[in-house]
Amino acid sequence: MAWTYLILAGAFEVVGVTGINLVVKEKRWQSYFVLFLGFLFSFGFLSLAMRTLPMGMSYAIWTGIGTVGGVLVGMLFYGEPKDWKRILFIGVIISAVLGLRLAS
Repeated sequence: MAWTYLILAGAFEVVGVTGINLVVKEKRWQSYFVLFLGFLFSFGFLSLAMRTLPMGMSYAIWTGIGTVGGVLVGMLFYGEPKDWKRILFIGVIISAVLGLRLAS
């Protein structure tokens, strides 16, 4: 169950980061709501995961999921570049996260 919490924490981190982007673009209460709820759930699920999983590994995987998710949201919805180098290094991050999972 801890891994499910950790994946949810990473997914909600992406929601929180998307909220930051929304706040930068338009300072409406809905943007702040997305930002606040995204990080609230992200930290909540991260704390649940860390009851079982080691802190260092949890943090590394949480930030990895958030990084990859943030880059993918940027590329798919906000017109950020989709060059091969970005995709290659997304693959490296995913490989590292999977490696940490297999090593635990």
